[in-house]
Amino acid sequence: MIMKKIFLALIFLILASPLFAKEEIVFTGIPEIKISEGGISRIPETLSKSKTIEYKCTITKIDDKYYWTTRENIELIPISGGAFITFLAVNGSGYVRIVKPEMKEVTREFGKIMKDPEEKFDYVEHLLVGLKSVTYYGKSK
Repeated sequence: MIMKKIFLALIFLILASPLFAKEEIVFTGIPEIKISEGGISRIPETLSKSKTIEYKCTITKIDDKYYWTTRENIELIPISGGAFITFLAVNGSGYVRIVKPEMKEVTREFGKIMKDPEEKFDYVEHLLVGLKSVTYYGKSK
């Protein structure tokens, strides 16, 4: 009888452990520009307010793993280097590169000098769809 109770308690803990996982949104980005490319074509588009909400980018951390919440919860691997963190999709479908919050001012100043995207944007989200790609540039929220 005691073994049965211990066994049931163990089963409950195993099944309930995902319920106690700590979930935290670590990044939310709102895109301003969408660029679709397909080898012989390149289509830049400035996004409307409604599309910026539709195409927002969210990364969530659950325990020690990161997920591309707005892209079917694909697991991401974070790689930190210099002023950036790059989150790579484990299935090869793309990545999100963000400017580290503590480096935003430095990268903006550098972007102004070099006329680079860092002057205006905090992140880039790059998706691969077959041999085509879609890239979003935007600001963190």
